[in-house]
Amino acid sequence: MKTFIAATILFGVFGTITVFAAEKKVKLTDLPPAVQQAIKDNTKDSTLVGVSKDVENGKVEYEAETKVNGHGKDITFDESGNLLAVEEDVPLDSIPAAAKAALEKAAAGGKLRSVEKITQGSKVSYEGGISKGGKKSEVLVLPDGTPTKED
Repeated sequence: MKTFIAATILFGVFGTITVFAAEKKVKLTDLPPAVQQAIKDNTKDSTLVGVSKDVENGKVEYEAETKVNGHGKDITFDESGNLLAVEEDVPLDSIPAAAKAALEKAAAGGKLRSVEKITQGSKVSYEGGISKGGKKSEVLVLPDGTPTKED
């Protein structure tokens, strides 16, 4: 039994390290020129906080973490500098009523900590960060309130 517990803890630690090791902070100057230019073009009205490199589904992605008027906005690009997604902190009252209702329902009995608008091409979704029962989770809904998953 002790061996099973030790193995479970060990796998949990290595699994956590693997998840966090995937995203790596990098310098803007170390990125491919097309990505550097795309970041510069898409962050003109914001403050660049940092840049990271990640591998999602076997593909390299670069994320520019920015601040715009005091709120967070993360912009993701592929290796060619093509815009993949924009994740922006937004006020709950600014999202469609159905999405707001779905996030509030999911947070019932807890607290809705944050709301992000996620734009991937023409697809828009809203992610709510929820605290409930001492646990943190995230819920993703479409503008009509339908639950969805990240691509």
